[in-house]
Amino acid sequence: MTETTVRNVLYSCCIALFATGVQAREPIAIDDFARVPAIQSPSMSADGKNLVAIVASPGSEFQETALATWNLDNMDAGPVVTPSGDRMKFIAASALKADRVLVLGRQEWTGELGGCGEGSVSGATKTFVTKAYLTDTTHEDFSEAFANNTRRLGISERTQRCLEIAGTSSLVHSLPLDPENVIVSQMNEMTFSANYYRYNLRTGDTELLFRGTGLTSPGLFHPRTGDLLTRSQIEPIASNEYEQRILIRNADTGEFVEHKELTTKLTARHTVDVVGIDEASGDFYVLTDLFSDRVEARVYDPSTRTFDDEPLAAHPEFSITGLITGMQPSNFNRVLGFVVDGVEPQQVFIDPTMKAVHDGLRQAFPGQGIAIRGYNDDLSRVLFTASSHRHAPSHHVLVDRKQVVAIGSERPWIEPGQIGEQKWVTYKARDGREIPAILDLPVGWKTGDAPLPAIIHPHGGPWARDHGGWDQSGWVPFLTSRGYAVLRPQYRGSSGLGRDLWVAGDSQWGESMQDDKDDGAAWLVAQGIADPDRMAIFGYSYGGFAAAAAVVRKDGPYQCAISGAPVTDLARLGTTWSSNRLQRILQGQTVTGMDPMRNTASADIPVLLMVGDRDVRTPAFHAKGFYDGVRKHVPARFELIADMPHSMPWYPAHHTRMLGLIENYLATECGPGGL
Repeated sequence: MTETTVRNVLYSCCIALFATGVQAREPIAIDDFARVPAIQSPSMSADGKNLVAIVASPGSEFQETALATWNLDNMDAGPVVTPSGDRMKFIAASALKADRVLVLGRQEWTGELGGCGEGSVSGATKTFVTKAYLTDTTHEDFSEAFANNTRRLGISERTQRCLEIAGTSSLVHSLPLDPENVIVSQMNEMTFSANYYRYNLRTGDTELLFRGTGLTSPGLFHPRTGDLLTRSQIEPIASNEYEQRILIRNADTGEFVEHKELTTKLTARHTVDVVGIDEASGDFYVLTDLFSDRVEARVYDPSTRTFDDEPLAAHPEFSITGLITGMQPSNFNRVLGFVVDGVEPQQVFIDPTMKAVHDGLRQAFPGQGIAIRGYNDDLSRVLFTASSHRHAPSHHVLVDRKQVVAIGSERPWIEPGQIGEQKWVTYKARDGREIPAILDLPVGWKTGDAPLPAIIHPHGGPWARDHGGWDQSGWVPFLTSRGYAVLRPQYRGSSGLGRDLWVAGDSQWGESMQDDKDDGAAWLVAQGIADPDRMAIFGYSYGGFAAAAAVVRKDGPYQCAISGAPVTDLARLGTTWSSNRLQRILQGQTVTGMDPMRNTASADIPVLLMVGDRDVRTPAFHAKGFYDGVRKHVPARFELIADMPHSMPWYPAHHTRMLGLIENYLATECGPGGL
């Protein structure tokens, strides 16, 4: 098998290899971001025989998706490719054992929810349904995964329909040493309840392992046997307070016993996540911030109920988000490394063999991050991804630890030279708090050049964070290639960058959380990066709220705001949580501050509001109501985008519509004469 042969095979299936970078100054075309990626999230079976991915459907001009599987023993034969259907579109896939493939499909659906999922309580709601299918590497038959068997276990047809509308089916554990069984879950994202099953990939037999509720959920399944070792339970302790209790199964009695050392108050929002077990000692690996502002990996002894004095893995600036444990017979369940949630997520290997492989790949792809996605037992096949903020993720197989075979790049038509510089920076907010941020600059701009038009781009959530590296939304390189500087503040209320920064945003919507964005704008001006008369704010979801808040805050630094899928009415948002007391207490009580809908008369900058008509997370009434309230005071536009949901993946038409609106608005309607 030669790399040239593989390249020809992939080109024939519309999957091109990544291009060599050349300097380019022309704006990157909207279509380059709107098209379906050539390949998405490939996975390899544990035996190293099969590769599975979602690809652009051949002949669709990168407008439709398809499922592709490769036999890695015969790559020259090319992939088996099955296009999405007319309505049900493939959005994700995973290679399983026993030559089986799990694939998720999604399609538009309009109807009465009947209490299932987000959306209108009465009348019809426009949304999507998502289904999980099982097939084999030949794609000869697609069967709806889990549904028939779960009904036999007492899951009603109505509940199953609710799971399709408001739920997600997912692979929980591959049970790598079990030749046929995996653990799967079906979760209702509205109630936070889920059922967990041991599922036989050959026979379809299903065993219910755990029936979750909104107050109880499984924790760690034993990686060898699939037995449940820990579970968590939420218990009320006061009128507005709950405890999260971790219970560990007693090996002698089989009973689950509470460990007070792992119990935390829900409102304190500490992380205590049992992620692994040392089979020799019976000790558990726990990710927790009980000892530090950042999450560390600690060893917990259930017999003495004590943590080790020193962390197993820690980082002075960033959290540890996972342990990398062996999944093959030769290294099974051994700690091979850990994941640092840095500027970009970074794998750090401590196992000498895996470290040598990882280091070698980093040398082969200088300036890019390397993520090992899968490998077989003798490491003769290693699936990995290389990427950076300039390089769209490209996927490869390392063969016999010496030959790299390229599988494909997600967006081979975007060249690295079209993307400018990216920096991790910090600046001081007005109260002295250090705010981290990601700064992206156009190609060729350097300190001392003329100040740029600039965009403050807050992330959604707000309980989330931005990462450096390739921007999957495409919004940042789209803007920088058009000459804008982009600053992504990790404002207070952002999670993943320390508990102190996270809880500092409580009840500060539109207030100190908003100050952090405005102070980022001031920092850009002070650094000589931004022109103070050419600044805008653009955000989506919570970021859309921040953009709406900027419209009604007096004396802000922006010439206009672009608000995508915003929450604008905090009072109405609170009522949507009234039926879920747990969610209301956990997050709802933190969502207070300046309510844009109560301040529309203060609007003083133009605004573009846009939302999808199938968005049930932040329904269109938020954007439309705010538009109606401010249009008497400032120039305002409201755009409803057909068939677009809240979260990606979106259809190419959705990206085309949104990016076109952004480009035109900034150029012609943002302040006097455009930005």
